[in-house]
Amino acid sequence: MTARLDEEARRLLRECDLYCTEARIAILRVLMQAPRPLRQSQIARRLGDKASNKVTIYRTLESLVDVGLVHRAFMQKRAWHFELAHHCSETQCHPHFTCLSCGQTHCLTGISIPMAKSPYKGFVISRQQVRLEGICPSCQDAADEKTLEACPCFHAHASHAPACQERSQRSLVP
Repeated sequence: MTARLDEEARRLLRECDLYCTEARIAILRVLMQAPRPLRQSQIARRLGDKASNKVTIYRTLESLVDVGLVHRAFMQKRAWHFELAHHCSETQCHPHFTCLSCGQTHCLTGISIPMAKSPYKGFVISRQQVRLEGICPSCQDAADEKTLEACPCFHAHASHAPACQERSQRSLVP
């Protein structure tokens, strides 16, 4: 699998007229395997022993951004998160969803959001990036389980548990 990813990275680099350096290939491989955008420090950790120094990783990411292979998906806690740009157009990136509970960010490539039009004179929108926030399914399931376990009849009276569970589910719906 690594050989296939390396060959794909080389192909992408050649298409953009970039040299196929070890750092570029390794960083592209990490981003190809990543299910979500990554910070520079996360990329370095995933590179492991093959990790270059911070400056090399930063410069490599910048060179990949400059040619449009990678883009800065969003900034969180003063750190850019990078991802492959293959799901995005020149003017619009796919939306991202960040869970307010666990902090995980998910790519929502299946959602299409129309390009915004500025209602203000003189403002020209050239690129749109949308980041949605809420609670992910895993955290929602954990919250439901905690609500159920907090119910006094959950452990004491199993026959009452379904009714309490139904009440707690209704209380979570707006």
